[in-house]
Amino acid sequence: MRILLTSLAARGHAIADALARSPQQPEIISITPSVNPAIRGLASQSYQADLMDFDSVLEIAKKVQPDFAFVAPDDPIGAGLTDALETIGIASVSPKKQLAQIEASKGFTRDLLEEHGIDASPKYRVFTQEDAGEISDYLEQELEGNYVVKYDALKGGKGVKVSDEHVHSVQEGAAYAVECIEECGQVVVEQKLVGVEFSLISFVSGTQVVDTPAVQDHKRAFEGDTGPNTGGMGTYSDANHSLPFLSDADLARAKELNRLTAKALKETCGEDYKGILYGGFIVTADGVKLIEYNARFGDPEALNILPLLSSDFIDVCQGIIHGELTEDMVTFDRKATVCKYITPDCYPESKDRKGQAFSLPEVGSNARLYYGDVSEAPDGSLLLGGSRSIGVVGIGDTIEEAQSIAQTICEGVEGPVRFRSDIGTQSVIDKRTELLASLRS
Repeated sequence: MRILLTSLAARGHAIADALARSPQQPEIISITPSVNPAIRGLASQSYQADLMDFDSVLEIAKKVQPDFAFVAPDDPIGAGLTDALETIGIASVSPKKQLAQIEASKGFTRDLLEEHGIDASPKYRVFTQEDAGEISDYLEQELEGNYVVKYDALKGGKGVKVSDEHVHSVQEGAAYAVECIEECGQVVVEQKLVGVEFSLISFVSGTQVVDTPAVQDHKRAFEGDTGPNTGGMGTYSDANHSLPFLSDADLARAKELNRLTAKALKETCGEDYKGILYGGFIVTADGVKLIEYNARFGDPEALNILPLLSSDFIDVCQGIIHGELTEDMVTFDRKATVCKYITPDCYPESKDRKGQAFSLPEVGSNARLYYGDVSEAPDGSLLLGGSRSIGVVGIGDTIEEAQSIAQTICEGVEGPVRFRSDIGTQSVIDKRTELLASLRS
């Protein structure tokens, strides 16, 4: 079995690790934009290429002739790498470009749900250059100044601005909306939702949908959910595969929404969605609402989910590709996980620590270390990049145990680094639970 993995960072390491654990003992051929020491260690062959340079990727694919490909990052998926690989006879665990609009266009997603009667969206409107003059009135009169402005294309998770957090007046919000239109042609403006967020990621093959454990992400840079947004400073999941603040009905509704959306995509696009469908949800006073969909694994969410996968990941991937995905094909250990990201101590404000050395402690079988933006010096020591460096994952019978494991490891990392101590702690979980109790009442 030969698998082509186009990836980057810790998410790619987690995928490579899950594939490598297969009893089928696959050959992993990796293509990464820069050298990831951990992925290189798991791969039989490693190549370095820009994943948006499809000609280079296809040249490597023709040379190695994999059984299938796993396209991990959002930009190549959104640009159509799956379609390009298909032209040379290579199937992928990732959706084609038309279907990947579920992530690449926020407007497409909102309109899709509305067209199919899927009640999970806030009040919203898509604006173009023609009606840009109406944005201010919409923000003020229709949304009463409580709004979210979303860049309607892929922007590395940094295209969303929320009132009272990133923009502080109708004028600021309208100005950013116009910037978005000038850059990508249109913008999505929607009502700001109040509640508690969580992620539910599913394996999807057409209308066959199998769910993974629910996860909660923490995007703010600093403790107490303060500071700028990041790609995610850490995450946690519970042993029952739900989350402490979710009711059974909340989780069931999120699962239903993923199934309804997979069916809607098939009906609208005329072909099967094949790959990973990541629902970003929020529990509000009015029930579970959709924040956004992604067409791939999240990072850090993949770092919580994939270590718990106890079934053969290659079988799951082939089930997705061949339309043979079933519930009994996918099993997860009944364990809790807590991920805390090690970052340079100046992240995300600057990249001043890039190239500086750091070291990791030894870890046991109840933990995983996933390599992100790091490189390796000639002597084998690890060097910081400019972004998130190491995903430290503790695995335990409870969130408390998993948090303690991750915390101890993070404290043992030496170098100019930092991490969020509060992720996975009872105090943070209690705040989410109390907020939801207040909203429900």
